Amino acid sequence: MPGQRSITEAEKLAEAKLGGIPIRREQMVAVANIHRAASTVRHHLENSVLRGSDLTWTAFVVLWVVWVGGESETRHVAEEAGISKGTLTGVARTLESRGLLRRAGHPTDGRLVLLSVTEQGEEFMRRVFPEFNEEEVFVTSQLSEAECRTLADGLRRVVLQVEQHGEERRRTLLNGAEPAPRRSGRRPKG
Repeated sequence: MPGQRSITEAEKLAEAKLGGIPIRREQMVAVANIHRAASTVRHHLENSVLRGSDLTWTAFVVLWVVWVGGESETRHVAEEAGISKGTLTGVARTLESRGLLRRAGHPTDGRLVLLSVTEQGEEFMRRVFPEFNEEEVFVTSQLSEAECRTLADGLRRVVLQVEQHGEERRRTLLNGAEPAPRRSGRRPKG
């Protein structure tokens, strides 16, 4: 388990702390559990099937995106994988050095880079993805197939809500201002 507390303990602590604060608890618990489930599943997959393949979660996701989508520009792969282009550069170099991915210049725009899966990468994914899927089956084994479909549909609607209305919501919350640049979390040296 990634955290020190069980999900039940964490929910009880949050309830005790937030007792008098007027919030929408069901929505809070739903979003907290989306995060906790994603983190727990990611850690399980990294420490089981991906560890044996010496891949990080991010490397596997990048390989999956290119394997499923075919040759793609790096900017599209980064967006689909949910990572920065800078992070993708390092991951793509690692996958390329292992012979799983190929980087090539774009035929008409020299500023762009295309990624594609190599023959070795194709063989790797055909071998490893069934093992990965067995762990997907394991982590959802307490759900029926109907519950898996319902869960997938609900999560799909959460994603669509943010994709379709998130930008408008951000502009409203920021009163039309541009968001502050992201920080690494490091403080400037003083």
